[in-house]
Amino acid sequence: MEHSLSIYNTLTRKKEVFEPLHSPHVGMYVCGPTVYGDPHLGHARPAITFDILFRYLRHLGYKVRYVRNITDVGHLVNDADSGEDKIEKKARLENLEPMEIVQYYLIRYQKAMEALNVLPPSIEPHASGHIIEQIQVTKEILDKGYAYESEGSVYFDVEKYNKQYQYGVLSGRNIEDMLNTTRELEGQEEKRNSIDFALWKKASPEHIMRWPSPWSDGFPGWHLECTAMGKKYLGETFDIHGGGMDLIFPHHECEIAQSVASTGHEAVKYWMHNNMVTVNGQKMGKSLGNFINLEEFFSGNHPMLTQAYTPMTIRFFILQAHYRSTVDFSNEALQASEKGLDRLLEAYKNISRLEAKASVSTLSIDELRQKCYEAMNDDLNTPIVISYLFEASRRINAAIDGHIALTSGDIEDLKQFFDLFLFDLLGIRDDSKAQNASYDSFAKAVDLLLQVRQQAKQNKDWATSDKIRNELAAAGFEIKDTKDGFEWQLKSK
Repeated sequence: MEHSLSIYNTLTRKKEVFEPLHSPHVGMYVCGPTVYGDPHLGHARPAITFDILFRYLRHLGYKVRYVRNITDVGHLVNDADSGEDKIEKKARLENLEPMEIVQYYLIRYQKAMEALNVLPPSIEPHASGHIIEQIQVTKEILDKGYAYESEGSVYFDVEKYNKQYQYGVLSGRNIEDMLNTTRELEGQEEKRNSIDFALWKKASPEHIMRWPSPWSDGFPGWHLECTAMGKKYLGETFDIHGGGMDLIFPHHECEIAQSVASTGHEAVKYWMHNNMVTVNGQKMGKSLGNFINLEEFFSGNHPMLTQAYTPMTIRFFILQAHYRSTVDFSNEALQASEKGLDRLLEAYKNISRLEAKASVSTLSIDELRQKCYEAMNDDLNTPIVISYLFEASRRINAAIDGHIALTSGDIEDLKQFFDLFLFDLLGIRDDSKAQNASYDSFAKAVDLLLQVRQQAKQNKDWATSDKIRNELAAAGFEIKDTKDGFEWQLKSK
């Protein structure tokens, strides 16, 4: 490859040069949402982070199979092995089937991702659609002796696993410390140790979502789905597994243990984790009362918001921080992002105003391009890329003001520079283009209708003429007949 990408591997705690297991094919698995509520900023950050990686790997020439799962069963309300299933609880509250809840919020999630210009993954599998695969992994772990059945449930034996392998390689946790500080959970007496986690849970009589298994009618544990689906779609070993830092423990730690216990080796070469979104230094979350969903950001309809913010403002705001740094929400920070993005988009529009006034180039876009590649290759350092886009914007403005002269090649290089880094790799979309295109189509339709009315008048078809005029007036249009034809505008509110 022309460019050598280095990424921070959470497993080894250092930056490593990316070397795919099956060049030029790359397998990438990212933990997707549990679809029981409206998508929020916490969903947006990993989606945008790994969208950048997906875009860049493809730009480098890799063929990427990107799997992003949908959790629709097995994720209990306290993220452990007790309590209600998050989706089932929502279904009970709203008196709906669990899969109605899944479908409703999945559509909202996908629409939000589309608004944020997040590319769809190659495969988006559901946990509920892979029960057979999860039962099979459970059988494999039982056969290897690293799990045990208890009262119809199956638990992973963490202490036994740790005697041969290391439990805690990703999070850096020590099993002795966990055993000393973790108390037995009420209602979980069937476990041998409090730190053991469920591979399969026997369903209580009132539990809605259940499937037959060799052990009981029940449902899979939350951690099992990614192990089973990653193996199914990417094989026993694949390149990248990603998600938010809050998933490092226990979710991803348990995934590693499951993979090693079932196959004898680790499945993932590079673990990548994005940092959290915070509010005044606290993690954004429902329990803290500082939670804002994406629709509220887009509409501005939330007490913590002073205005609405476009999806591209949200995307740009997230990309202005490195993915491993926290992003602290404030209206001031979002407004600064909005202004900054407007400056870049305005600079891009101004490229079309530039005129070639020099025969020899004095503008080194190649240098800026190389620096942007270096930033992307350095663990996807998007803030540095953005800083060089601002530098290019200053040069565009200097040329418009007559301070520097450009060649026709310089102008084309500037356009290609923005097209590649702002739009293709950072995934920013110029929504004003879509709005203008929509308005142009809208205006053409109104013009066509008024031309039909004009023809009706010429044919003395007053009924048709008056109907078109009256209907347009009722819809909020002001129509004015002129000697050359007609003029129209929308009535001001």
